[in-house]
Amino acid sequence: MSSNGEKEKSGAENIQWDLSDLYASPDAPGLKEDRKNLLERADAFAEKYRGRIAQISPEEFAEMLTEYEELVQTSGKIGSYSHLIWSTNTEDSSYGKLLQEASELSAELSQKLVFFDVEWLRLEEERASALINAPELERWKHYLEVSRSYKEHVLSEEAEKVMSAKSVTGSRAWNRFFDETLGAARFELDGEQFTEQEVLSKLHNPDRELRQKAHASLTETFRDHSRSLTFIFNTLLADKYTNDKLRNYDSWIASRNLSNQTDAKTVNALIEAVTGKYELVQRYYRLKRTLLGLDEIFDYDRYAPIVKTTETVQWTDAKEMVLEAYSDFHPSMGEIAGHFFENNWIDAAIRPGKRGGAYSASTVTSVHPYVFMNYDGQLRDVQTLAHELGHGVHQYLSRKQGELQSSTPLTTAETASVFGEMLVFNRLMDRLDDPKEKLALLISKIDDTIATVFRQVSMNRFEDRIHTGRREQGELTTEQFSDHWFETQKALYGNSVTITDEYRLWWCYIPHFLHTPGYVYAYAFGELLVLALYDAYKSESNGFADRYMDLLAAGGSDWPHNLIAGMGIDIRDRNFWNRGLDLFESMISRAEELAAETATS
Repeated sequence: MSSNGEKEKSGAENIQWDLSDLYASPDAPGLKEDRKNLLERADAFAEKYRGRIAQISPEEFAEMLTEYEELVQTSGKIGSYSHLIWSTNTEDSSYGKLLQEASELSAELSQKLVFFDVEWLRLEEERASALINAPELERWKHYLEVSRSYKEHVLSEEAEKVMSAKSVTGSRAWNRFFDETLGAARFELDGEQFTEQEVLSKLHNPDRELRQKAHASLTETFRDHSRSLTFIFNTLLADKYTNDKLRNYDSWIASRNLSNQTDAKTVNALIEAVTGKYELVQRYYRLKRTLLGLDEIFDYDRYAPIVKTTETVQWTDAKEMVLEAYSDFHPSMGEIAGHFFENNWIDAAIRPGKRGGAYSASTVTSVHPYVFMNYDGQLRDVQTLAHELGHGVHQYLSRKQGELQSSTPLTTAETASVFGEMLVFNRLMDRLDDPKEKLALLISKIDDTIATVFRQVSMNRFEDRIHTGRREQGELTTEQFSDHWFETQKALYGNSVTITDEYRLWWCYIPHFLHTPGYVYAYAFGELLVLALYDAYKSESNGFADRYMDLLAAGGSDWPHNLIAGMGIDIRDRNFWNRGLDLFESMISRAEELAAETATS
């Protein structure tokens, strides 16, 4: 803190990205030209190929896919720019208009191109297999294989056009409304107005009274918006149910599993393994209660640091920590991460109207990724920076796979991000000699791991309840949402953390439930995978870094289990999850040892 009591500046206050590699401005001639030409090019594409998919040669099919990628890339460039600039100021109506125009353009393009998916999926298996295995189509082999998985879920061309058109005023509109509602919300604390992200960050403050005030501030504003947020949730749950019925998915999670290139058996094994180890979380919070010197831990105490410091980590120091850790692992990783700082590909400043949270946007393969975050100068923000730059390095390397195979399914999308966090964490741990400092850092890491693995799985259990409830009982009340939230959170924390009545409402601000239903288990998948990968790295470091970089560069060009097998890990083995959970338990054991050591020193 500064001498006048104000929070010390972090140096990230002016860290804003330069989006000119996409477009120079919302009025840029290039943006206008791309928008104008896109649909004309799509019409020409449709005229050239509609009705011919079943007859064209592999050579012409390759030519078609190249043209298709170019259309997808132009649309993605327009959409990426519009979303990125809007996310930095959701209160600017001109940015909202730009985003809506991009959404409508994307939907119109989808309607013009949908014939390709419909005709491709109607092909007989023998003909499709011959094309998939044709040497001329080797570059797109995995994309073509995966797309055939949707054969039973695609509708007629006309129906697909309607689905695309209605999404603009349906799910996309309601998601935008949710983001803008919370982006514009202000939270009063000690007579001042803050953004959601600013108040959420105070839950990590060592001052318990401040945490309580932040908790109350968040709850009060959530309650003010609860009627609207409940309606948004109900509408999007119903929208998904309608889509799932039309597409013949047998459960609310089935479409997500398919897009993640996994199956219900694998996902259920993950969920059962994690929920079966909830006692580890409860064991940890009993330790943390002792370390904090409290008789009882409440939900607003979960992320309290055990060292009472308010020191701000400067942006330059965070940059140095991440780049050093990345470079030590592999020079190319550090070099690529450096581009993000050197070329202003990061937006880290907290400002009014900016969305909360953090992400890395892959944009399109002809440009590069951009990192979005809200840097507040806390140690966990350094880990967030490492996390998002992990995504960024992954996305940067995988661009060579082309527009249709550069992205990975969500189950492996978190691999590079969580691995990046591990590199920074272990580098910091190796630098420390004082057991008290080691313990403080380890506690912070365990907090993050619980949030990534166990809390995300508990949120999956909440999602399962609300989707099932909406389908079986109809519209849910605010109280019913809150009951489901409380019960799934209580199952996680048991008696180790007291869940307050106010916390019952905290389901309402989590965007993943709405933007990407079913997403959250992917975090647990990624974290447990990385624990196993990092263990392998420490055991057999020779050649590991090169193989890891190759894994990232492969993007989504093969099935996840095949790509990870190259690292010596079988993610389809049911015991795989237990390996990661055992490694997590060893972290708790180490924390208990350090706690005992510091207590006697």
